[in-house]
Amino acid sequence: MTNHKRKLILLASIIFAFAANGISQALQEKTVMVFGAKINYVEAGDPAKPTVILLHGLGGSLGNWQTTTGPLSQNYHVIALDQVGFGKSDKPFLKYRVATFVDFLDKFMSELKIEKASLVGNSMGGWVAGLIAIKYPNRVEKIVLADAAGIVPANYSEVDIYQLNNSTRDEILANMKKIFATPALQNNEALIDQFMTLRVMTNDGNTINSLIESIKRREDFLNTRLGEIKKPTLIIWGKQDGLLPVADATIFNKGIAGSELVIFDACGHAPQFEKANDFNKAVLAFLAK
Repeated sequence: MTNHKRKLILLASIIFAFAANGISQALQEKTVMVFGAKINYVEAGDPAKPTVILLHGLGGSLGNWQTTTGPLSQNYHVIALDQVGFGKSDKPFLKYRVATFVDFLDKFMSELKIEKASLVGNSMGGWVAGLIAIKYPNRVEKIVLADAAGIVPANYSEVDIYQLNNSTRDEILANMKKIFATPALQNNEALIDQFMTLRVMTNDGNTINSLIESIKRREDFLNTRLGEIKKPTLIIWGKQDGLLPVADATIFNKGIAGSELVIFDACGHAPQFEKANDFNKAVLAFLAK
């Protein structure tokens, strides 16, 4: 077996673990009540060290950080949570919008007695990180925006946002071609079935549909508010991201004064997986400054 094939098999196994919420196998899951909803989370590292909170994207869970939690926990107190409406957290019947997750995160930190933290967010999680840095700046030390949502698409009227709520194998396959740059992950039938099973078991379809409606109303977009983000910011992007174009990374970079930009080639929408070592190295270097 060639080294290339071994790497692909390893990467596929990591993605399987992510889909199955693999972090919980190594770390004990905990819950806390936030606004009457049970929020599921895990933590690693020394609580006496600075806190880093990991924020997953739309339809994701704390398992999205399978390859990140361990490396960051060597130097930081790391928390990964299932945001309300996702994963194993409660899914109240709310009118979800990104500002909802911001308010829940503020209260989540209060319940855990965390005064301030650095935030690492992927996709929608990056949108949450950016908005909380505006709305509750005293909560934020630094932010990392990994292929972050929150920029109004240039071709907004042509974007099919319903693609965000997958309910068939074909829809999942189409999205995997946009999420991953690695061909072996784009067309993995077993992985497609795993994601389909996850969609059914997680039962977050209402949350996603509600957020789709919020996006259609153009709520909470960051374009005109990027200048209000005053916290040190690192922007990481996959050059081959088929969901959120690399042009969005440039918009974030130009709009947030003093922000840093790192672009990974041969990488899609989830750099924490496809470029795990490089991603962790970049985040740790940024947080240490």
